[in-house]
Order: sequence, then C-alpha cells, then structure tokens
Amino acid sequence: MAADTAEAAEVQRALARLRRVTGLPVAFGGLVEPGHRHMRISELSGTSTQALRALAVTAGNGLGGRAVALARPCAVTDYSVSRVISHEYDVPVAAEGLRSVVAVPVVVARRVRGVLYGALRSAQPLGDRTIGAAVEAARDVEQALVVRDRARELLATARPEPVGAGRPGDGAWEQVREAHAALRVLAPRIMDPELRGALLDACGLLAAERPEGEAALAPRELDVLACVASGASNAVAAERLGLRPETVKGYLRSAMRRLGAHSRVEAVVAARRAGLLP
Repeated sequence: MAADTAEAAEVQRALARLRRVTGLPVAFGGLVEPGHRHMRISELSGTSTQALRALAVTAGNGLGGRAVALARPCAVTDYSVSRVISHEYDVPVAAEGLRSVVAVPVVVARRVRGVLYGALRSAQPLGDRTIGAAVEAARDVEQALVVRDRARELLATARPEPVGAGRPGDGAWEQVREAHAALRVLAPRIMDPELRGALLDACGLLAAERPEGEAALAPRELDVLACVASGASNAVAAERLGLRPETVKGYLRSAMRRLGAHSRVEAVVAARRAGLLP
C-alpha cells in the first residue's frame, strides 16, 4: 500500500471511530497536501452526496481552514450563518445539508497535517464530550503519522553509502543495526497489515540471507534480540516493545536456546552469523 493511501486509510478509520463514539451521522476529513497551504477532503463517512469530496480547503478559510490556521479544534452551531468563519464553502456544505460542525486539526511536530470533521444536519450545540471524542480521533491519526514518519527516517538511515567493496563502514553499519532494531520495535504498532508486512520485509533486507539449516527465531524473539543487539537492557527492551520485563527474559532465553548460545552477547553474535541480524 502506498504511503499516501495508507495515511488516507488511517483517516478513514478515525472517522469511523468518531461516528461510532459520538453518534454523529456525518464525518469527513483529509490531509494537508505537501508543499501547499490547503488540505483536501478525501475521506467521507455517512455523507449522502459527493459534494465535499476532493474539496480543497485553504488555511484560514471556512471552519476547517480556521482549524488549520489556529492549530486547534473549532466548532459552529449553524455553519451557514456563523459569523466566526468565512463562507467560501457554503455551497458544498449546504448540498450535504450540514449545520453543526466541528473541525479538529491533526498536528504532528507542531505542523498541521490534516483535519477531521464531525457534523449534524440540525443546528444544535456540540457538547464537550463530542468535541473531546473528535480530538481523540485526531490523536489516533497523529500517532499513526508519527510512526510512519519515524519508519521512513529509519529506512533512510539504513541505506548508508557503500565503502570499499560495497560493505558499509563501521559507523554506517552501526546505523544500519540501530535502524533495524528501531524498525522491529515500530512494526507491531502499525495497524495496517500490508504496511506492517512491508516494514518487516525491509527489516529482512537489512540482514543477510540466512544460510540453509541455520536456526530461525520467532518474530518476538527477533524483536527482543534486535533490541539487545542495539545495547538495550531487558528493562529498556520491555519498554520499547510494550512487554513485561519477565516476558522479555523469556523470549531472550528461548532465542539463546535456539541459537545454542549461553549469553546475550553469544546470542547476538550467533544471530548475526546466521543472517538474522545485520
């Protein structure tokens, strides 16, 4: 799945959650287009027309544009007559029959990356609980984008310039190993199975091919060993992987047994010889 398609899927999941939690009949949203001052509405949920699809919302204009400009949630009780917003988008909003609307920005690293909207077809105030639920849905998208951004950074880091006969230099090779460990930590946090699989495939490319007959490790055993190889203690590995320290110890013992190792260091060395770690 391409990154932009995967990110749109995160928005769609957040909209479904927003409607489910709040009971709002309509939700829609989209991401800010790179290099532009506007966001484009790409995902619709509960709409009865296509009036809002592909609508480009400029920062500062309308309710969504106001949310982008201020980087905070904005709401109106009756969109068409509100005096706190401009009215460039009244026609598509009216075509969908929307009255009360909330717009919540998706903010990553202090930059607005998108907007989620929830709406009613009647003019009535949207309570704090509804707006709070919309904010939580936006936080879900923010966390997903943070994970994807970090994964891209790590993949870029893991492509060092070749030295000599093509093997990275010592410093660059350590970067590869650190990136490999971090990618294995990130992968379980990605909900999209296709993207998660692609990320794990990328992890495999960072390690050498495993010779026939060499020991294999279960995914979680490899996750733990990758953390250990980066210098993490059991407690740190547990925190990174969202596991209990006792569980990390169990996976480490199992990995050592499979690799015929008697210590953490021996296990890392054996895994690298087997091509399981870079």
